[in-house]
Amino acid sequence: MSTGKTYSFLNIQAAITGPGGNFNLGNGAGAAEEGITIEPAGDKSTMTIGADGAGMHSLHADKSGTVTVRLLKTSPQNAKLQAMYDLQTADSRLHGQNVITITNTGSNDNIGCRGVAFKKAPTIAYAKDGAMMEWTFDAIAIDRLLGTY
Repeated sequence: MSTGKTYSFLNIQAAITGPGGNFNLGNGAGAAEEGITIEPAGDKSTMTIGADGAGMHSLHADKSGTVTVRLLKTSPQNAKLQAMYDLQTADSRLHGQNVITITNTGSNDNIGCRGVAFKKAPTIAYAKDGAMMEWTFDAIAIDRLLGTY
């Protein structure tokens, strides 16, 4: 008998905590179809090849990256994020103090993002159809623990 392996955004728990707020960004937050993306900022390794063909790898300690949260225009989380953005970009002492956590309860994935700052305010579009609001964050350190189904 085979066991099913199913992914669902219903299993995604995500939250932001920082100056001015602590609230849900995952299932139940009004996420757009495109959801949440976590992307490393740089390469973990650099390969250098010498003039004689010898090679060397350099391992980088960089754990930084970008987190992008996409919400429907009608999500109430947009107003909360905008208030956090306004507060944190008005005072450098509050900038880069956020933590974002993402958990997939179906696969036991756990992602922790520390030293998180708003990268920019989202683009706002008013068109025939409601658009999404795309919130982008820079994270100094992203720790990943991928589980199994």
